[in-house]
Amino acid sequence: MLKEPESSRSSGGLMEQEKRCGCGHGAARPWYKTGLVRILGLVLFLLVASRAFSFFRPFYDSFIGYTRIIFLPVLIGLLLGGVIDHYIPREYISKHLSGSRKRTILYSVGLGFLMSACSHGILALSMEIHKKGASGPATVSFLLASPWANLPVTILLFGFFGAKALFIVLGALFVALMTGWVLQWLSRRNLIEQNPNSVPTEEGFSIRKDVARRFREHRFSWKGFREDLGGVVGGSVALADMVLGWILIGMVMAGLAGAFVPAHVFHHYLGPTFLGLLITMAAATVLEVCSEGTSPLAFEIYRQTGAFGNAFAFLMGGVVTDVTEIGLVWKNLGPRTAGWMVAISLPQVILLGWIFNHTM
Repeated sequence: MLKEPESSRSSGGLMEQEKRCGCGHGAARPWYKTGLVRILGLVLFLLVASRAFSFFRPFYDSFIGYTRIIFLPVLIGLLLGGVIDHYIPREYISKHLSGSRKRTILYSVGLGFLMSACSHGILALSMEIHKKGASGPATVSFLLASPWANLPVTILLFGFFGAKALFIVLGALFVALMTGWVLQWLSRRNLIEQNPNSVPTEEGFSIRKDVARRFREHRFSWKGFREDLGGVVGGSVALADMVLGWILIGMVMAGLAGAFVPAHVFHHYLGPTFLGLLITMAAATVLEVCSEGTSPLAFEIYRQTGAFGNAFAFLMGGVVTDVTEIGLVWKNLGPRTAGWMVAISLPQVILLGWIFNHTM
């Protein structure tokens, strides 16, 4: 219904955009030399080794456990990314998420709140809206808000923390908004990368009228359905090639940590002190677990230590300092954007965690 015109797609499709952003591999590169295939080979080697050597078996169990947790969210994220790639014209994203006004960040955070994907599933969606024209600040705000301030996880957090979960949600929204607005300030001064995928929209351009026009012009047929399905699948596959490698790297790190670092070590050193807060952030960096999986871990930290601020920092640290997400932002939005994202959001998380530890 909202299928992008062929002329627009031919000049701004996902694969072409990947090449412009440096996230594609190039047509001349053999498939077996791509980064994703190499990472898959490494993962396969580690899994085989974990089956062959008993001392390495915990890695296998840990990795498979993480796979079961995040498989569905990642799949949903990729499919939604494919739908966005095929059906949503870049003009729609550019109109609301490419501007430099403060309300652009409000739009992106609001969109993140309405998403139903965890921190892993949201990776594909955030990179896709950037490919469709969303500015760097808007993409980062969307990425920061979605894992902890979306409706399904909000319900999950209230089940664990009760009314205190509201402070986690509000804290996540605050960090996303402030980080986005500061990044906008930096963008206006060309201190971070600009998005080359943004397209200009005509003055008075109406998305509602454009949707109605496209609906009238769309031809519903079996042939059209097959073409649409192929377009969605093609967009999902291209997106998987871009993000799946980073997710696998994070899962390997999480598998190793989950297998060989005893749980009581984390609990012992994650007390309600400033040092405990910093150690919590370090632990969140290496534990690559999706939102739904991290929530019970955060509640366990709170239950055993009483440090609500540490639980908040653990949850937010899984987004702010996550190696997978920083790597994707670095590669697709640019190294300066990735560096500033961490530099702006991390102090906020530490400050809010410290406040929560001393007031709640």
